[in-house]
Amino acid sequence: MKRIITNGITNLEPLAGSSKWYWGADYASGDLYEAEELFRSGHPIRKNRLILVRCPEGTVYEPVCTKPGQYLGRPAYHNGQVVLLLVDFPKEEIRILSFDEAEEITKPLAVLPLSIVSDCYNLMLEASPLMLTRSAHDNQFQILWPERRDFAIEDHVFFEFLEGNRLYTSVWYEDPDYREELLVRDYDTGELLERIPGSLRQMPNGQKWLLV
Repeated sequence: MKRIITNGITNLEPLAGSSKWYWGADYASGDLYEAEELFRSGHPIRKNRLILVRCPEGTVYEPVCTKPGQYLGRPAYHNGQVVLLLVDFPKEEIRILSFDEAEEITKPLAVLPLSIVSDCYNLMLEASPLMLTRSAHDNQFQILWPERRDFAIEDHVFFEFLEGNRLYTSVWYEDPDYREELLVRDYDTGELLERIPGSLRQMPNGQKWLLV
């Protein structure tokens, strides 16, 4: 049995798109949106910790030591590197960072004003390709970086991937039985091009399986 010292973070998840990385966080003040609500209401944020664990060695990395008022969201994996999402509420900044495993340092990819979003609800990184996205309360899916796009979507829709000029999302229904569809939209116009019955699963090696 291998003993992995995580200093209290005991729940790890595989990092999508990678077969070697797992990640975990302590969610000291809830998720990113809940941390923002605490900050906006004048309450202190208990900064969170995020760790990366490399498999099979079990090596633990803590790529960012947050400061008061900073909070980390879900990471992504892109072009062989872990990419981190950090919101600095006092400075009103969104930072996107890449983790250099060899040097054990993070490097900035982008610094964005927090004002580009009305709140941090479902603010997250996606990696097909690398994008900062947000699924709003009002049936809007937004791509915020590296370019801006806004799409009107249905209830229960979540992003899957972007391939060329085709944006893929999944939607689930209970009518009355549970079922899923893969929706294909034109990336430039948002026009719905195709509905494909089935449930999409993206595998650790990058393959995409449609379960029908």
